[in-house]
Amino acid sequence: MNNPSYAFQTSPLLTTKLVAIDAVLAETQPLRAQKPDRWGAIQQKLRAEWTYDSNAIEGSTLTLGETIFFLQEGLTIEGKPFKDFLDARNHAEAIDLLFDVIAQKRSISPGLIKEINALLLAGVQSTPALASDGRRVQKPATPGQYKSQPNHVLQQDGSIHHYIEPLQVPLEMQQLCDWVNVNLGQLHAVLVAGVAHYNMVRIHPFDDGNGRGARILMNLILLMQGYTPVIVRNAKRRIYLQTLATADGGDIEPFLLFMADSMLETQQMIVAELR
Repeated sequence: MNNPSYAFQTSPLLTTKLVAIDAVLAETQPLRAQKPDRWGAIQQKLRAEWTYDSNAIEGSTLTLGETIFFLQEGLTIEGKPFKDFLDARNHAEAIDLLFDVIAQKRSISPGLIKEINALLLAGVQSTPALASDGRRVQKPATPGQYKSQPNHVLQQDGSIHHYIEPLQVPLEMQQLCDWVNVNLGQLHAVLVAGVAHYNMVRIHPFDDGNGRGARILMNLILLMQGYTPVIVRNAKRRIYLQTLATADGGDIEPFLLFMADSMLETQQMIVAELR
């Protein structure tokens, strides 16, 4: 594939972080085996925190505590938008789907990515969008379907960023899946996951759920290779978006470094809980 969006070089700094990630993984595996009950609780913690942070990045108003309460009890909280609870439920169910995907040994495919998007948008009636004249409008939701109209986003500097045109999406998504399946097991899982995540955001194939879907795709790749998921913290949203913008400019390394740091942070939390 000659698409420059998949080209990157591994710097000494990035290599050092990947070695550190593998070292923590090697430390985690025997602890998991020794404490299976605790590992089950940690998985629930990861599911709740991943759901909270991923939705918060996209604007959800739920706190971590409210997210945990809702996922455990199924009860909404007065004063919060119903859609925020819908997004929390859908995201948690999308995480659950990943373990079925792995158990069934399914490969990464456009159909699977559409299935994940359909779960993320289940029950959602409309999605926010920018009209061609810059006005904010609501479009009918199309869960699991590629976008039929161009989508773009207003950036912090006031410029409008345009994503891949709708007619190009099917080919771009097939190229993304082909690249992942060729390189999974050949390159370090964190690199494959990070590059896949960036390119799904770059393509923005759906009307809504692209950021959440990209983070789910990233973690599916990591889980497939025996790694723990990485939680992108809402507290680091600004750096996250900045490094994605830098990747749009042709330099993906800051984004890969950010993802490696986020992975180490998540792993260290897991080790601390297991000890």
